[in-house]
Amino acid sequence: MPLEDKLKQLRRERDARSHARSVESTWEKIDEDAGLTVKQKLERLISLTDKGRGLAPRTEARPAEIKRREPVQVFENSYVLAANYGQIPISMGLQIPADILGFLSREAAFDGLDLSTAVFLDLETTGLAGGTGTVPFLVGLAYFRDERFKVTQFFLNEMAEEDRLVRELAQFVQDMGFKSIVTYNGKAFDMPLVETRFAMHRTPCPLRGLPHLDFLFSARSLWKHKYDSCRLFNLAQQICQAERSEDIPGAEIPLRYFQYIRSGDFSLIDPILYHNQEDLLSLLGVVVAGAILVERHRASAARGEADAMDLFGVAKLFEKAGDATKSVALLEQALAQGRGLTAEVSQVARKKLSHHFKKNKDWDKALSFWQEAAAGDEIESFRELSMYFEHTSKDLDEAVRIATEGLALAKEKRIFAVEKDFERRIARIKGKMARGKGAAKS
Repeated sequence: MPLEDKLKQLRRERDARSHARSVESTWEKIDEDAGLTVKQKLERLISLTDKGRGLAPRTEARPAEIKRREPVQVFENSYVLAANYGQIPISMGLQIPADILGFLSREAAFDGLDLSTAVFLDLETTGLAGGTGTVPFLVGLAYFRDERFKVTQFFLNEMAEEDRLVRELAQFVQDMGFKSIVTYNGKAFDMPLVETRFAMHRTPCPLRGLPHLDFLFSARSLWKHKYDSCRLFNLAQQICQAERSEDIPGAEIPLRYFQYIRSGDFSLIDPILYHNQEDLLSLLGVVVAGAILVERHRASAARGEADAMDLFGVAKLFEKAGDATKSVALLEQALAQGRGLTAEVSQVARKKLSHHFKKNKDWDKALSFWQEAAAGDEIESFRELSMYFEHTSKDLDEAVRIATEGLALAKEKRIFAVEKDFERRIARIKGKMARGKGAAKS
């Protein structure tokens, strides 16, 4: 995309986000007035936020059209298991073993479960802040059933009918018997919001308490160091190779919904339905890709068959899961392989390994990493080396020499706090040396 077009797009998205926040804030204030009907609240919202924005002109819906507008609409699509999402076979979602799902989610409750009984959840809402003023007007659910991957979307046509949406959604979830949930940032946003809306309508939430794989956390470990963005849209393009276009900026979605409530023009909603469905397919795709990456690389690392950047990502997952042995093995393999490993990632890997070896008192390996880093003027390595020679090998002369080099480097880089640290360190070590000489004379 040309730079000029990219800048225009960024400005549009920024303006949309700004107006979305304004709409959300205004709605929360209006919603506190219990004396207004939902229709009156919406009319006031539109009058306060629509002025001067060049939105679609207000049109009067004919009575017949209003009668045909169901309060809650349900849309369904399905995909055969033989189909692909980008380069990811949809059927592979059913082949992910429970231990991989448990590893990705860090929840032991996935023991014995696979994605055949899971529900993929994604919401489109009237705002992004959450809380009681945010309404999920589109609830997208995806799941495996009857040899297909199905997408069912519950759409709220009338905000006053949210109670009906909640009841229909509860019945659907109960009938389907889902045993786990898969989301992307769902632990922070989607599930708290769903539980809030159910509670407000005094309806038990059937999804509450189910094992929950929020893949955002694993995705960041696996790919944040490799790609510019861990947005689901971006990962779908980069990892799944899905031909997905940027259908609609997320910040524009609440505005479109409020315009639809006012005008009844469903063409405003069609792109949102598509966006929601693509997010669910993208979520399946990246979960499958992540599971394949973990399964393949934990076995292939020893054979040197893996991509170094991917090895680093899987190593971070094992580190967060508390398996230091496997994480260290993967990091060592990534460094040994080297191909494609960026300088920044290589530095992080070496630092992680040196900290591990220091913790386990494997001094020879730790020293090797520190000395190599010091040769590259990495200032933290001078501090580690100085501490080692002061406290472990008791070579105070060497400790002072290295600390002095570190001080000179800190002065050159003008890192004031580090300068002071080295100055205090040198003074303390020299004090030890003086006391030692005094004791020897006596």
